[in-house]
Amino acid sequence: MTFDLAVVGAGPAGMAAALAAADRGLRVVVVDEQQRAGGQIFRRPPPSRDTAFRPSAGYAWAAGLIRRFDSDTRLTKRFGWSAVGALYDDDRPGVLELAVDRPGDGLRVIAARRLLIATGAYDLPVAFPGWTLPGVVMAGGAQTLVKAQHIAPVGDVVLAGAHPLLLLVADKLMREGVTVREVAFAQGVPKPAELVRALGAVPGHVRMLAEAGGIVAGLVRSGVRLSTRTVVTAAEGADRLSRVRLARLDRSGRTTGPARAVEAAHLVLGYGFSPSTDLARQLGCDLRWASARGGWVVAHDERLRTSVPHVLVAGEPSGVAGADHARAQGTLAGLVAAAELGHPVPAPAFAAARRAVRRAARFATVVQRLFAPDREALGRLATPDTLICRCEAVTRADLDACLAASPFISGVNALKLSCRAGMGPCQGRYCESGVASVLAAARGRHIGLGGSFAAHLPIRPVPLGDLRALDPDASGDRPGGDETPPGP
Repeated sequence: MTFDLAVVGAGPAGMAAALAAADRGLRVVVVDEQQRAGGQIFRRPPPSRDTAFRPSAGYAWAAGLIRRFDSDTRLTKRFGWSAVGALYDDDRPGVLELAVDRPGDGLRVIAARRLLIATGAYDLPVAFPGWTLPGVVMAGGAQTLVKAQHIAPVGDVVLAGAHPLLLLVADKLMREGVTVREVAFAQGVPKPAELVRALGAVPGHVRMLAEAGGIVAGLVRSGVRLSTRTVVTAAEGADRLSRVRLARLDRSGRTTGPARAVEAAHLVLGYGFSPSTDLARQLGCDLRWASARGGWVVAHDERLRTSVPHVLVAGEPSGVAGADHARAQGTLAGLVAAAELGHPVPAPAFAAARRAVRRAARFATVVQRLFAPDREALGRLATPDTLICRCEAVTRADLDACLAASPFISGVNALKLSCRAGMGPCQGRYCESGVASVLAAARGRHIGLGGSFAAHLPIRPVPLGDLRALDPDASGDRPGGDETPPGP
């Protein structure tokens, strides 16, 4: 069968879109790599370890959304499957073919008349000496271990970065009995003028702000050191982390004075998020640079339509803006898909969806402004021996040498082809920002002028033999074809 709408991602945007579209009569399939709906922000344990879901303050709607999505029998749900690319079939105009893969089951193809990219975001990696040592984890990874696997770090923890998620993670770790030594933010204390400009975001988010204030007070009462204008400059240890070096930043974002050492078994990094845009890139969707919103984001119009026909985007791939915004965009995208396919959508429903997006955007804009990463300053943390691309073992010195030998290189893709940075299994998801920073510094140009890594099918590692399913002439039988993949 051919679905009306295929949704990639079962976070707030994907769930809201699927439900809105199904309410208008669309046949919807939702694909997600995880075993359960919720996305990273509402990550849940596997069904075998089911526990009560308790979202943080400000997201009281999350439990209801997940409950409704889980119980909706109109939706076709494929958990544990990864979207590895999408193709057009010249013999079937107006239909996209979404290739999905799951270890042990191979590759299948889902046909749909519309595709919604709601793939979320991942932690923004920052390269500095020792960042690949065991014991150094990203905030999202630490959160997943605690929330989904009920695994807490053993030993003292330092958290460093530039995103308010650090406070939530620190609070969660302390509730699990972990000793938090310090939480270091790269930003300074907001100036009075900045606080005044942020007042517009307060309505509707009082509980969330109160929770953040309570966490800060709790950390202080527990003796946790809270530092501002402080950045981690090195993670040290023989075979795993044993010490973190932290340094003060001046107002220009440069380290000043000697770095101090803090003994720790774990370092949790949280500098923000990068939108997961590889599926959009593989399809050829236009991107645009928006540093405060995560870097390269999928360009779209007011109806969330990308530059590629029949492809919509919602949530973090359109610009990291939080769960409220993702949910609002998801609802709007579901309505747009329904309207485009000829299903009636009353004007008031569209108007309400757009108002919700605008309301959520006001708060998101304040957060983005206050906690935007200083990419130039972060790029300076890598020393010549620092690994930038850990998949291909490419160091800062390798990149600098390549750029010095090839003065005509002005884009990240040319640099990728010249020294293999970004060609490993992660396809550049974890080194693109670092490569772009090195290129920008070497050429004295804005980081956004270096462009973004191209993405090709498969965008996730798959066994080579699985790709035969995409070629009916070679295999004679195309597993899945335009049928649905087998259930989990």
